[in-house]
Amino acid sequence: MTLDDILAGLFTNDSEIETTGATIAGQAILPDGKLIHVLGITQGQPLGVDEAIALAGRVIEIIGSGDRAPILFLVDSASQRMSRRDELLGLSEYLSHLAKALLLAEAEGHRTIGLLYGGSAAGAFIATALATGTLVALPGAHPAVMDLPSMARVTKLPIDVLKAKAEATPVFAPGLDNMVQTGGIHVVWDADAPLASQLAAVLERPATQDDRGRLGAERGGRRKAADIADRVVALATSSQQASQHG
Repeated sequence: MTLDDILAGLFTNDSEIETTGATIAGQAILPDGKLIHVLGITQGQPLGVDEAIALAGRVIEIIGSGDRAPILFLVDSASQRMSRRDELLGLSEYLSHLAKALLLAEAEGHRTIGLLYGGSAAGAFIATALATGTLVALPGAHPAVMDLPSMARVTKLPIDVLKAKAEATPVFAPGLDNMVQTGGIHVVWDADAPLASQLAAVLERPATQDDRGRLGAERGGRRKAADIADRVVALATSSQQASQHG
């Protein structure tokens, strides 16, 4: 499904969405007449410092508007741009800035919905799709926090060992099904059903704290993450209370 197909399926009313290089930005009107902001990185391009700072700037502008309208972030990218220029400029800080801008938007009352319809990997995936409050995907999307050859170089483990681990443990494995099983992706949309109604269903869900760990436990992809996170919060809370009374 192309970007034009997706936008046409989501927004039957007027929309003002512009493409600049590998990024898109603008606004659209939902079927119920409400406003939604639309951002994204597209065309399978890498996410570099220029794209990251431009997208973060748009998110900050949206927060400053005070309209609390939802933000739909479309994702079809490669990994981060691993060029000498981007690395020397501090690419990791730019990606972190974009992720924090999206987290701030959610905290300020803007529902942030990531829609993964193509590829994405590594830092680009973390700073865009995984930084949204709710991540959904279309069939055919192919995410990877890290591909197995890269993982082999980092861990110094043989690729055959990592392939075996990927078959047994979704956390190790790239791909849409594995990302769903770990809870990273909330739901995979039906490409044959109206996209607008599926987006409306996501927006109708009450905003909650990050439930990826819970979903991962329920789906068997991350059995311990939610429990460990809850224990860390409980220990931190009890420690804080003890210091206050001490």
